[in-house]
Amino acid sequence: MVRLALLSPLPGLMVALWLLWSGGYQASVRWTLTVLLIVCWLILTTMLREKVIRPLQTLSNMLAAIREQDYSLRARQANEDDALGLAMMELNALMDELRSRRLGALEATSLLRRVMAEIDVAVFAFDEADTLRVVNATGEHLLGDTAEQLQGRTATQLGLAECLRGDAPRTIDLAFRGQRARWEVRRGAFRQDGRPHQFVVLADVSRALREEESLAWQRLVRVLGHEINNSITPIRSLSERLQHLLQRAPPGDELRGELREDLERGLGVISGRSEGLSRFLASYTKLVRLPPPKLGAVDVRAWVSRTVRLENRLAVEIVEGPAVTLHADGDQLDQLLINLVRNAVDASAETGGGVRVRWTVSGARLRLVVEDDGLGLPETANLFVPFFTTKQGGTGIGLVLSRQIAEAHGGSLALQNRSGERGCAAVLTLSV
Repeated sequence: MVRLALLSPLPGLMVALWLLWSGGYQASVRWTLTVLLIVCWLILTTMLREKVIRPLQTLSNMLAAIREQDYSLRARQANEDDALGLAMMELNALMDELRSRRLGALEATSLLRRVMAEIDVAVFAFDEADTLRVVNATGEHLLGDTAEQLQGRTATQLGLAECLRGDAPRTIDLAFRGQRARWEVRRGAFRQDGRPHQFVVLADVSRALREEESLAWQRLVRVLGHEINNSITPIRSLSERLQHLLQRAPPGDELRGELREDLERGLGVISGRSEGLSRFLASYTKLVRLPPPKLGAVDVRAWVSRTVRLENRLAVEIVEGPAVTLHADGDQLDQLLINLVRNAVDASAETGGGVRVRWTVSGARLRLVVEDDGLGLPETANLFVPFFTTKQGGTGIGLVLSRQIAEAHGGSLALQNRSGERGCAAVLTLSV
């Protein structure tokens, strides 16, 4: 292009010089005009280069920047006076538009990632080979591993192959890390880089069903407690007053000794059973009055050691795990672990076995296990049903209350028979 700019006026320059030197001009005039023509030629060539070559180079650089998705360059020679200036203006406008769209796409992607991280459902994206490409934080917690370690595995390896087949939406039973629950499966399709992908959304409907069940039980307990207490209170008050009157009556009154004894015994039974029923109802009101957690720092090692020392019927073994601190309500966690340890000791007392408490940390999840050497669980379906108990004299609220505490902290609680060994294991999972 530079050579063409230099050569374009050359024919006219040669003709002018030939006429100049072939004419009858003095030597000084010839040399002066020759130098002047050559200088003008060079000046015009330089101006042509500045007006054409540099704008074209700028256009080339800006197009290369667009190809590399760099939209920060701008052309300075943009004006409406010539065609190249007008092209510069249009290219600057294109740069502004592409930059705006890129910012919008980045903001939308950031929002999408934020939403995926915060929603309480597991989201997975698989390519056409059923290989995991995207997983959110809830999905990481569900599978017990980080996204970097999960990506690249197939749906079959992750236990999600069933979610990619069949109708959607639907509910299915799935087990993750030994815990079986009811899940709602939703599925959709999208394309990325021209390749087909599927995304799967898993929502734990078991917890929602348990929450509705818990609310139903709470309403039932509240109504029964109100009605029964309204009847018990006057009965107990009246029986105590009659007992007081019998004690004040002189021995020689019209009541014979045997009749007096029967009345005192009957009133004592009424009073005792009324008081016992009041205590019985008071224990169930814990299901209704569980307050929200007051979060604070809880050292797991100190928490386990402190709680285990409260059990004096059996020396509970502590299998030390990693040092970790929870952000939780220490009082509620104490009550939860007390219930689990007490149940384990009750079970092991029947066989003369032992009880062990151990914990591990995987990613952002704590997994605490209370094992016993008891007879195991003959029935697991109703363990978390209020009022259901397998122990004589039990109230049937300890496990229900413990699971409520675990779920109030964003965790879970499951009971299962130990695989290949006698006894039961209570598995508590909490966020670190």
